[in-house]
Amino acid sequence: MRKIVLVLMMLFVGLVYSQEDKKVTYEQKGDLVQATYYYDNGQVEQQGFFKQEKLHGEWKYYNEEGKEIAVGSYNLGKKVGKWTFKNDDSTKEVEYLDGKVINVSEVANSGS
Repeated sequence: MRKIVLVLMMLFVGLVYSQEDKKVTYEQKGDLVQATYYYDNGQVEQQGFFKQEKLHGEWKYYNEEGKEIAVGSYNLGKKVGKWTFKNDDSTKEVEYLDGKVINVSEVANSGS
């Protein structure tokens, strides 16, 4: 189970930091900057906030069809609270404390 979580974490961290050739927009919202990254087809890939140049607040991730595949929060660059990762077969809930995994649960999606 931890291997699955590690792969998911690496995937999403890679998405955040490998955006050089992706279209991205930034919008100042108070002391936060909202960033929206787009797939080549124009769909939103991920959206969230930065504070002090670190991931902060809620981030949402989508597949190329626009379906939400993950949602969770950062506190100045560290994952915190409950994150939800969705695929066709199941939904994984991963709880973080100060950037470290403290609990993982998985629920089969209905119809699977």
